[in-house]
Amino acid sequence: MSRSDAAPDPRRGLRPSIRENGALPGGAAAGQGGPSAAGAPVRRAGRATAWAGRATAGLAGGALRVFLVMAGLFWLLPTLGLLVSSLVAPTDLNDGGWWQVFGAPSRLTVDNYERLLANDTITGSLLNTFAIAVPATLLVLALGAFAGYAFAWLEFPGRDWLFLVVVGLLVVPVQVALIPVSELFGTIGLFETTAGVVLFHTAFGLPFAVFLLRNFFAEIPRELLEAARLDGAGELRLFTRVVLPLGGPAIASLGIFQFLWVWNDMLVALVFADSANPPITVALQQQVRQFGNNIDVLAPGAFLSMVVPLVVFFAFQRQFVTGVMAGAVK
Repeated sequence: MSRSDAAPDPRRGLRPSIRENGALPGGAAAGQGGPSAAGAPVRRAGRATAWAGRATAGLAGGALRVFLVMAGLFWLLPTLGLLVSSLVAPTDLNDGGWWQVFGAPSRLTVDNYERLLANDTITGSLLNTFAIAVPATLLVLALGAFAGYAFAWLEFPGRDWLFLVVVGLLVVPVQVALIPVSELFGTIGLFETTAGVVLFHTAFGLPFAVFLLRNFFAEIPRELLEAARLDGAGELRLFTRVVLPLGGPAIASLGIFQFLWVWNDMLVALVFADSANPPITVALQQQVRQFGNNIDVLAPGAFLSMVVPLVVFFAFQRQFVTGVMAGAVK
């Protein structure tokens, strides 16, 4: 039998036929790059998809930033209008809106603020507002910090039930307590006094303060407190040297909330404050009722009453953001 009639060698496989036909696996012809040539369109399509995804994400992020900027400007528009109104003479405001000063900047003047500072009622109300807001804030911070530490780390009978009572007080509205507290303050001689307003704000600010600080203090590692106790630290030293520094962001956030609430309050001040020496919110309301559209006093007075909380917020902005983020993470 000749060599050509012999059975094909299985070891040769399909290689001879592939060489003869000039074809390669994957459908590519010989000399045309093989598998790499077939994968090139896939890689180009992947790069195009990636570029399209980045472009879409960039457009979405840009649209979101534009929307946030527009929302911020829209939110600041009333503040800008109040500021410009406080710097324009009443006669000029009667001729048109406050936006007319953008075409005639010479109409801006500080005469309204000069008359405001010469108004003893407004300047006295600003000082009285400080006399109410500062003690009410400091008392809430001090008492809330002590109570929060006690509920978080001290063992005493009925601790959990008492904490539930404190949490339940969060849902009690201020309006419910106006009449009974008025009768109580009238009996003990605190009605229409600065001390009465401070005590009322302190009492209604404490439940939230205790709830917030207790939850924040409870997240402090127990090992840290035990190490301080092993070093000989008592409870007071442990509270002042370890707990308070760690709870600084939460305390700052609480202080900002409490100060803003007390400073901007009008209902409690209208009921309990001295009518002869009211806070700024009541004083501005009395100006409206007595003089009508007294814009040369109302606009600068309202803007000054708004500037103080803004200064407090921006002064403690870093602590506020840190406290909010820590509370969100925990």
